[in-house]
Amino acid sequence: MQLLAFVLIYPFLWLVSILPFRLLYAVSDMLFFLLYHVVGYRKKTVEDNLKLVFPEKSEAERKQITKEFFHHLCDMILEAIKSMNISVEDMRARYKFTNIEVIKAFEKQNKSIVLMCAHYGSWEWIFIIQTYVKFRGYAIYKRLNNKYFDKLVRDIRARYNSYLVTTKETIPTLTENMKNGILTMNGFVSDQTPKKEKAYHWNTFMGIEAPIHTGAEMLAKKLDMPVIFFSVKRVKRGFYETTFQTLAEHPNEFKDYEITDQFLKLVENQIHEAPQYYLWTHKRWKHRKV
Repeated sequence: MQLLAFVLIYPFLWLVSILPFRLLYAVSDMLFFLLYHVVGYRKKTVEDNLKLVFPEKSEAERKQITKEFFHHLCDMILEAIKSMNISVEDMRARYKFTNIEVIKAFEKQNKSIVLMCAHYGSWEWIFIIQTYVKFRGYAIYKRLNNKYFDKLVRDIRARYNSYLVTTKETIPTLTENMKNGILTMNGFVSDQTPKKEKAYHWNTFMGIEAPIHTGAEMLAKKLDMPVIFFSVKRVKRGFYETTFQTLAEHPNEFKDYEITDQFLKLVENQIHEAPQYYLWTHKRWKHRKV
């Protein structure tokens, strides 16, 4: 069944991926109508999340954020599909880095690094950074249930010397690279909700006390890797601007969870500035303290 699903769906994905951007976003507009107005995909989750973290906003304001969020979500879905065939030149023109020198400085020091980001703006095209640096790129991810689509996603990343590894593979893979003298840049989407039984740290996120994912900080300390936060700003439709900020050059000099809490504050600033670009469809506060 997995192969059949792949064989049936892949041609459609490929056709979408070769569309010029003007038509790609026309498809995105149609997808928005379907998800928002017809299916109502996780609409209740989005509305509940917004009401929880923005109780001071009116219902009309939250509804506007919801609509803008779904428009952006559809764009990201189509942009992810476009990754199958987008050219390096196109992606570099659309996903720019304001201060790539922050990353290059650690490269010159021969230091592998940890990159922390949130489900904000766009993280799908970050792997184009590999065309600017010599690091081998890794992103920690959850394996897809369909092994054929999982391989497709990994193959797309591999085009740019960027590789996906599961949580269990992370430490063995990075330790082996360190032994072999291979510089790595390791990306964590760190605003996810940990399992309640594995919640080692709780703090307020957007005013709600909830368990916080600490894997990036713990790995950075274990392997003595500098920690860099990257924020993504949507300049206009299909164009993004990424800025880097060093959180900890020597992570073991920080108290436990101090780096993670600093990261959360920066994410909160992004969300308050433009909430429509955060991923409101995931149940980020499902384990909150009430």
